[in-house]
Amino acid sequence: MTDPMADRPHLAVVGAGPAGLTAALAAAGRGVRVTLVDAAAEAGGQFYRQPAPELGARRPQALHHQWRTWERLRDGLATHVAAGRITHLTDHHVWFVERHSEVSDVFSVHALFGPEQEESVAVRADAVLLATGGYEKVLPFPGWTLPGVVTAGGAQAMLKGGLVLPGRTAVVAGTGPLLLPVAVGLASAGAEVVALVESADPRSLVRHARTLAAHPAKLAEGAQYAAELARHRVRVRLRHTVVAAHGTGRLEAVTVAALDGAGRVRPGTERRIPCDTLAVGHGMLPHTDLAEALGCRLDGPNVAVDDEQRTDVPGVWAAGETTGIGGAVLSLAEGRIAGLSVAARLNSRTPERGSYASAAKVRTGLREFFDAVDSVCAPPAHWAEQVTGDTVVCRCEEVPASAIREAVDELGAGDVRTVKLLTRAGMGWCQGRMCGPAVAGLAGCPQTPSRRPFARPVPLGVLAREPGESP
Repeated sequence: MTDPMADRPHLAVVGAGPAGLTAALAAAGRGVRVTLVDAAAEAGGQFYRQPAPELGARRPQALHHQWRTWERLRDGLATHVAAGRITHLTDHHVWFVERHSEVSDVFSVHALFGPEQEESVAVRADAVLLATGGYEKVLPFPGWTLPGVVTAGGAQAMLKGGLVLPGRTAVVAGTGPLLLPVAVGLASAGAEVVALVESADPRSLVRHARTLAAHPAKLAEGAQYAAELARHRVRVRLRHTVVAAHGTGRLEAVTVAALDGAGRVRPGTERRIPCDTLAVGHGMLPHTDLAEALGCRLDGPNVAVDDEQRTDVPGVWAAGETTGIGGAVLSLAEGRIAGLSVAARLNSRTPERGSYASAAKVRTGLREFFDAVDSVCAPPAHWAEQVTGDTVVCRCEEVPASAIREAVDELGAGDVRTVKLLTRAGMGWCQGRMCGPAVAGLAGCPQTPSRRPFARPVPLGVLAREPGESP
């Protein structure tokens, strides 16, 4: 029996978070054959990360917002998979997207799979949608490599995915909206959150009052978090930062200090707080490796897209955090716009703007909202001054801050690439994804796109043999 979907246009979606899921459902609902490729064992991405079924979570919804939205996405995916409209490839780590022709848009999405990730599969498609999400910006400080120091998103992932606490007594620190749900989540799960340390001053948001007032749901969400912090008696320290982490073998305490108006530590305000966990985050950055390798234009750190979420590379769309950090609701809106656009364009039609007008309105409003938040929630301007010479900056290659400063001050390095060549900072397993912002900040250089050929390390054996085709 012939497959009724075999002759339909084929879309490959990379990433099964809110944006990728919504795009896949929108495209499949309009006759497009979709292959959803994701590195996780289950759909949902970081925002809808689920505990493993073996853990027997009785109320996983207690760890999530927008649970009904997740149920709708989950059930919709199951329906389309059962009908053969969507193929969902889990545990598939995409390392390269290949464009076969400059004239005819045919792509191969290459992904590693298997226990050792030594096998590769190629998904051939007529179009590609990149919904690769974002990752946390990590800035170093003395003691940040101690066991017990985790990223804010890492602490949240442990709780959502593993139902475990990273420790019993926690400090949540850094800047940005992510700190609120992390602090509340840890406290609600039984940890004693002794402090939430925010380097920004929320009073600065007053100058954006009109933009913020246009989003009462977001303001109500923030107020609910504030009420939960008060209920759990979490002390909030605004315009403060973590100066150092202390411990022998593992984290035992952190030192926090107040910041002045210029973003420098105010001498004499240091305070030591005993804790066994520090969850720290300084904002998010979009994953753009695949887009850069395809030659997609970037707008600052984000993949640049038009009103239909199309990149400047024909046949390639992008949606969600990869086009700009803005949370799940914005990702859902962008995913729907992208899915509808793909479905129309693959059938040689122009998408009707009315079909995604409401999503476009949400997109515009939330972009303005998060632009306002980002302008306030930025790392302290002089954070690098607190990084001592022996502080490890590149953990993969064990490069200290002193080596980076020497490369600039004594060897004349004037850009991140030269610093990398002189110090090996960024040459390790993560290829600078984690240390890149820190190296750029310490060197006083802008962080420039890397244009890596592959998005992740690939065994030479995979490159030497012809990849298999996807199911």
